[in-house]
Amino acid sequence: MSKVNVRHSLRKHIISALAILLSVCGVVDVQPASAASSFKDVPADHWARSAIESAVHKGYFKGYSDGTFRPNANITRAEFAALMARVSNNEMESGQGTFSDIQGHWAQSAIAQAIGMGFISAQDYPNGFKPGTALTRREMAKWMASGLAAKHEDFKQAVSDTKDTLVPVAEYYKGGLNKADYPYVAVALGTGLMSGYPDGSFGPGKTTTRAEVAVILARYVNVQDKDPEDFQDLREMREVGLTGTNLTTATPHRYSKLRDSDTVLSFDRFANKPYSMLYNRGTMTVHRMIVVDASSKTQTNNLYGKMFMDSDFTFLVNNSSYNVFLEATVVPNDDSSLTNAAFPNSTLYNFTTGRGFNSKAAERYGLNVLPAYDNFLSTGFFKKGAPQRFWMHQYLNRDKSASVNGGEMGRIGNGTLTSWSIPNGE
Repeated sequence: MSKVNVRHSLRKHIISALAILLSVCGVVDVQPASAASSFKDVPADHWARSAIESAVHKGYFKGYSDGTFRPNANITRAEFAALMARVSNNEMESGQGTFSDIQGHWAQSAIAQAIGMGFISAQDYPNGFKPGTALTRREMAKWMASGLAAKHEDFKQAVSDTKDTLVPVAEYYKGGLNKADYPYVAVALGTGLMSGYPDGSFGPGKTTTRAEVAVILARYVNVQDKDPEDFQDLREMREVGLTGTNLTTATPHRYSKLRDSDTVLSFDRFANKPYSMLYNRGTMTVHRMIVVDASSKTQTNNLYGKMFMDSDFTFLVNNSSYNVFLEATVVPNDDSSLTNAAFPNSTLYNFTTGRGFNSKAAERYGLNVLPAYDNFLSTGFFKKGAPQRFWMHQYLNRDKSASVNGGEMGRIGNGTLTSWSIPNGE
């Protein structure tokens, strides 16, 4: 054999040996890609075909002996625990508990691993894990958010920050989302791991299919090594959870300080503090202020926009202003004085002189909105002594320099500040 042939043969052996070594170490997968594309129930035009092929090729999923993948089959708790254990690079911690009803189960080891990695809390299933139960979307959100929190201290903080946030799903106002779910759904939505349905719902109690999970796995692999600060939507939900507004996350605006003081006039100093309206017409409490950066009625640059705006939205979208939505509670002192004309002039501050609006989005998300045009008396919106919590619309100048008009009181609107003082003068 010539030297050239010897070298060629030797090189082939070295490459082959190296491929085997890397495969054993888990660095590469030498399985042909075509092996993942042979499922007879996953046609070429299936919406999740690429994700399914990738997940199988990487060893996360396996097909069935009959040559099917069963993309529409529900994922069980045991299956998702095994999947999380396979895709996660979390460290294992022992002594995190277990379940008596998984002894001898095919996924016993994987479930124990998922518990040790922080995805599953044994305390959440006091009556047993019931591994064959179909996993709900509520559970899925919690498991993934908990796994991220177990790995990253910053994600743990993000979970804490969003426990009181406004979650942009229809169940938040319509019911079906427990308060305990808020932080986990917020993290799942804010990182893009999960999304809602076209009707605005999240479907906490719905189950998830194998095809859907194949897509979610790819997202999780991408998210698990990132920082929560990398996700704009999550940053906004964290700020809303902590302060009641997304102002400094969604816009370049920053709070001013009280004159001759280091006191920052931030929105949370004002929020949830009732004050008397003008002319003794009642009491008002502002709870939240959501700023939407929109390029059109149907195109918004933040996740919250879909709660308020669509093609039927009442107000114009312009290049010089943000659309702002205020949530407030008013308790009228009588049945007659808070008409649609009198209400804006009775709220004491410029930024609370909001207007009612219409949109299909508000209906989908179950928002109680100030009537847009009808006289408040004829709608019976305000009634003496009855607290009425609602949303209304305002504008905020994009350019903060155009908003400053002097004084210590923060306001929104034409010629307004972006700082707030407590109504009682504290």
